[in-house]
Amino acid sequence: MNPIDQLAEARIQEAIDRGELRGLPGEGRPLQLDDDSAIPEELRAAYRLLKNAGFLPPELQLRKEVREAEQLLQQLPESERSHARARLELLQMRLAANRRQPINLLLEDRYRQQLLDRLDHPAQGKPDAS
Repeated sequence: MNPIDQLAEARIQEAIDRGELRGLPGEGRPLQLDDDSAIPEELRAAYRLLKNAGFLPPELQLRKEVREAEQLLQQLPESERSHARARLELLQMRLAANRRQPINLLLEDRYRQQLLDRLDHPAQGKPDAS
């Protein structure tokens, strides 16, 4: 155990001996620890502080915004959906860029449906390419 951990443990034990930690919320119950195994060890304390202060890591914040945009899109009348749909697509692209994984557009429902519609009903009035 490093000296800082030893000092912290000693201070905690002193507070316990003085009774300063009695009556705290959650006393006597097991701790609810978050799984932070995906976060680099050197960033865990910072992420925990941000989380306790009500902030989310960037990817989780984007996921939250995507969910909110999806809910908004479902509640809007069809005539007002274009702006919300554009916002949703932007958020989805940001989220995918943060993942550093390619987007498979054929798995995206809206894109796949547009592609199928275009294949089923080629544009009217355009000259045939043959």
